[in-house]
Amino acid sequence: MRNAYLFDAIRTPRGIGKPSGTLYEVKPIDLLTTTLRALEHRNDLPTKEVSDAIIGCVTPVAGQGSNIAKAALLYAGWNNQAAGMQINRFCTSGLEAINLAMLKVRSGFEELVVAGGVESMSQVPMGSDGGALLDDPEVISRVNYLPQGIAADLIATMEGFSRMQVDEYALLSQERAASAIAKGYFQQSTIPVKDQNGLSILEKEEYLRPDTTIEALNALPTSFSSLGELGYNALALQKYPEVTAITHVHTAGNSSGIVDGSALVLVGSDKKGKEIGLKPRAKIVSVGLACVEPTLMLTGTIPAAEKALAAAGMQVKDIDLWECNEAFASVVLKFQQAMDIKMDCLNVNGGAISLGHPLGATGAMLVGTLLDELERRDLSTGLVTIGAVGGMGVATIIERV
Repeated sequence: MRNAYLFDAIRTPRGIGKPSGTLYEVKPIDLLTTTLRALEHRNDLPTKEVSDAIIGCVTPVAGQGSNIAKAALLYAGWNNQAAGMQINRFCTSGLEAINLAMLKVRSGFEELVVAGGVESMSQVPMGSDGGALLDDPEVISRVNYLPQGIAADLIATMEGFSRMQVDEYALLSQERAASAIAKGYFQQSTIPVKDQNGLSILEKEEYLRPDTTIEALNALPTSFSSLGELGYNALALQKYPEVTAITHVHTAGNSSGIVDGSALVLVGSDKKGKEIGLKPRAKIVSVGLACVEPTLMLTGTIPAAEKALAAAGMQVKDIDLWECNEAFASVVLKFQQAMDIKMDCLNVNGGAISLGHPLGATGAMLVGTLLDELERRDLSTGLVTIGAVGGMGVATIIERV
């Protein structure tokens, strides 16, 4: 197969995903249209050359429903030849969109594809689409499905991660993100969100709390203790009888933030890039898709990363920088432990704990952040991985060219 290249990666700032957030006034289609137009303008992109847009969205209802991918292409004024598809693989959706774009290009059936995601968590709250794993007690009980927060606490319990350890990681995320923003590391790829009059609504990350201290994190109440008492702790102990009790350590401070945002990457063949004057920044080396059991669901990142490494004929030591989505602090600590990697090459500019997790958009945001940082440090290879509901994990390895 031929190679698939990353030509560009852009994103909006992340806005607090509540009615009090700055992006609450912005429709989901406008968030996605903002990134589509920016991708077009800064690459002088003839949109008739784009054959497809694959957009991840985890809550595809209301303003995000009815195939927001194609709707946004039309709304942005792109050429009618660009098709659009909306996908939902839960939190991995944006990364899976990129992987699918890569497979389309490598197969030779497509030459240029836009991929990424969008999520307006302020306008379309998480879980608005319902579903058996959320609303059907019979299904939940039969499959031992846990809410993600309980699963994160179960990981911490089984691995012996203390409240102090997860809070210390959360503080590290805040410090790294604050430093990256102060040094302008995100400016290259961040596109301001503007209103209909062209006035900027949001130009920088809104969720960050740079004044966070370990004392403030330690003082926060746990977020999932009450939920566990409703029966989810019992489900966890039924699946893992060797655990005598769930230790609840996750809080709003060491869990991912609820935010709005959109992100896109442009994936294509070397031939198409040369035809229209696009310079490749990296190639997608390999991808991994894996799934673990649904109770301890958030460890799917590990086999997904291992699968991507095996497909590339690479080892852990061959990866310069890693991005593991900060859904919860214990998820990252478990991943680091299992993969035996150093903290100084993992999530080096913070992550979802400090910056927020706009669900369907997160994967594309992490790929863009990783690519920018590889270039800044003049390093070669990076791996992005995200875990999701049901035990699924997705990973992507990129290499600069």
